[in-house]
Amino acid sequence: MTAETITADASGTFHLGDLPVRRLGFGAMRLTGSAAFHHGTPSDRERSLAVLRKAVELGVNHIDTAAFYFSSLRSANELINSALSPYPDDLVVVTKVGPYRDYQGGWGTAARPDQLRGHVEENLRQLGRDHLDVVNFRRQGQDSIAEHFGSLAELRAKGLIRHLGVSGVEPRHLAEALEIAPVVCVQNRYAVDRPDPVDDEVLRQCGERGIAFVPFYAVAGRAGERGTTTAHDEEVLSVADAHGVSPAQVRIAWTLHQGPHVLAIPGTGNPDHLGENVAAGALRLTKEELTRLDESRTRAV
Repeated sequence: MTAETITADASGTFHLGDLPVRRLGFGAMRLTGSAAFHHGTPSDRERSLAVLRKAVELGVNHIDTAAFYFSSLRSANELINSALSPYPDDLVVVTKVGPYRDYQGGWGTAARPDQLRGHVEENLRQLGRDHLDVVNFRRQGQDSIAEHFGSLAELRAKGLIRHLGVSGVEPRHLAEALEIAPVVCVQNRYAVDRPDPVDDEVLRQCGERGIAFVPFYAVAGRAGERGTTTAHDEEVLSVADAHGVSPAQVRIAWTLHQGPHVLAIPGTGNPDHLGENVAAGALRLTKEELTRLDESRTRAV
């Protein structure tokens, strides 16, 4: 594959409610710094802006972000605003609320339902928008999400939010949210080397209901917030070698092969990696390769 000539169109399209997005999107978390949740070296501003602009040039029209993606010098939302405003008509910016950090970067306790309006308004201010396309409620161990999701549903009714999603949920939380308002997407951790029967069930239910399933850390795998993993399973390496691509591209392709309702949001601050990530949307794995990867996944610990 030639990364420079492949655009996000190759990944296909799915809808977040009434908003069509290409299945290969972009996650903004890596834009602001080099370490876990950005307490390390701040990113180069001009390079981060260039990555965002190149993503859109390559056909990406789904960007995932959050107000709590920031470092000592960089804010993902501010970078998005600076790079892309005025926003293209077809660009869908998805944000999330629930977790929050203080000005020193420390994590606060889980937000109360009555605090979520402030989180939504902060995203609006940073992004320079009068409404948010999609807002995910990121669950942080709550047994019930009804009050939090209900608060966001009220903001949706007031026009501050167009569509709602949930993140970090089990099937019972998805059912709980659907009793309150439509859900257009679910963001859960999901990767080829991280089996989880609960997330498998959420993925299945999303497919039945026409809800987008949006894995995070699909490329990072077990490394999670620390960044792209270098510990690839033998089958991932074998498939990558057969196609002449990187293991990260195989991980993205495997993610997209999990169903037409599955979206990928790999993030990077490197323009070259961005091109490779987008090109992965055109990578077609054979049934035999998928079987091998799935069998390898069941053996993962």
